[in-house]
Parts: sequence; structure tokens; C-alpha cells
Amino acid sequence: MKIASWNVNSLKVRLPQLTQWLADTRPDVVALQETKLEDAKFPVDELAAAGYRAVYSGQKTYNGVAILARDGVHDDFGEVVTDIPGLHDPQRRILAASVGDPASGPRQTLRVVNLYVVNGKAVGDEKYAYKLDWLAKVREFLAHELERHPNLVVLGDFNICPDDRDVYDPVAWGADILCSPPERAALKAITDLGLHDSFRLFQAEPGHYSWWDYRQAAFRRNMGLRIDLILIGDALKSAATAAAIDREPRRWERPSDHTPVTLDLDLRTT
Repeated sequence: MKIASWNVNSLKVRLPQLTQWLADTRPDVVALQETKLEDAKFPVDELAAAGYRAVYSGQKTYNGVAILARDGVHDDFGEVVTDIPGLHDPQRRILAASVGDPASGPRQTLRVVNLYVVNGKAVGDEKYAYKLDWLAKVREFLAHELERHPNLVVLGDFNICPDDRDVYDPVAWGADILCSPPERAALKAITDLGLHDSFRLFQAEPGHYSWWDYRQAAFRRNMGLRIDLILIGDALKSAATAAAIDREPRRWERPSDHTPVTLDLDLRTT
């Protein structure tokens, strides 16, 4: 099973790129962030034509998350969650669903939690304080999810670089937003629940990024950040066979500033 996460930075704009990428790579489950579409305008028919069913939670102009599953991967999405206890946030940033074939048993079913984490704007800003509070409440939610769903996958745009290997210039970024110690501590509090950064199971070296600014020829110069993550629970660690960052869509015309990240799982080993 191939799982992916991609901040598309407007699904309306990026739908041709998405459908092309789905046709080229045939992932089984895809989490999207920044769809920027109201639910009534979500491209259900276009994605169905591409061979995918979808569950989504969106709003006009900003934010928005979705989970896609390839036809044949599941009967339907189960236990869909769009709001979590204690977090009164009208912004559409969280979407959880169970994906898989119940007839195959719980080992073949994944619990997928798609997050579009608050950016925070700047260290010390009120949005920064909200980001840290948001992450703390999400951690509480994930702790309960992990108790109920060992096959847990938490993925999305985290808007945090886990460590200096994930920043093209750690000195220049210093303790700025996306790299500050409190943000990294909040992310570590989540992984300390028993979640693993799947990319780092396979690649320890620096210089691998998932986001590049549109300015300063940042992509060509590889001036990027790795902020798009796929975290997996202990029960899935032995099932992970490969993880990658697919840079190709960032080369396409009118690309998102993010590129897809992927994880391959062999659930027969769980």
C-alpha cells in the first residue's frame, strides 16, 4: 500500500497536476491540504473518473483537507472526524478516517489523520501562541486515537522542521517560525506518543525538502524545508518498506510550493 501527503495549495488550480500524478503513481491513499474549496465545490466527479473516492472538509479561500482512497482499497471511509474535543476552530485543518477493507480484518485497515498545522506567522505573535495550543490539543486527540487504532498514520503539512537536517540554512533560520524550539518540542511531544517520522526510517542525511518558496529560484537552488511528514505508530513500523519525497511535480507548470511525500507499507507483515 502506498500512502501520500500533498499540500496542493488550491485544488481548483492544481487539479490537473493532481490527476496527472495519481495516474502516474497510483497511490492507494492520499491526504491533501490547502484544498481551499467549499465542500459543495469539491471535485468529486473528476476524482471518481481518476479512480478515487474522497472524504473532505473544506472552506472558501483558505485551508481545507481531504483524504482520497483508490477504488478497490476500501468499501467506505469509517469513523470520519472533522473536529476534535476542546479545539473550537472554524478553520478546516483536521480530518480523520478509517481506510481499508473491513472484510480483511483490522490489520488491513488504517486509521488516517490528516493535519494542516497552523503556520503561526511569527514567534511571539498571537497566532504562534494559538499554534502551540492547537498542537497540544491535537496531541491529546492523537493519544486517544492511538489507543483505539494501532495502525495509525498521521500525515500532512506540519509547518515545523523536525530538526536542522530539515532546513537548507539552519543558521539563517535560527529559532524563527517553523524552526523554533517550542514548535519542535510540540512536534516531539506528538512523536513521543509512539509515532515515527517514516522518512527518517530510511534517510538520515540532510538536504531533503518538501517545500520551496516560489521566490529566489529556491527550488532550483534547493533552498527548502522538510515540513510535510508521514508519522506511523509502532504497529506499522515493521511494515514500512520505503519512504520518499517526489520532487517531480514541483518541476511542473504552475506547481504547488509543496511536493508529495510518500510511504510504502506491506501490511502482510503486521
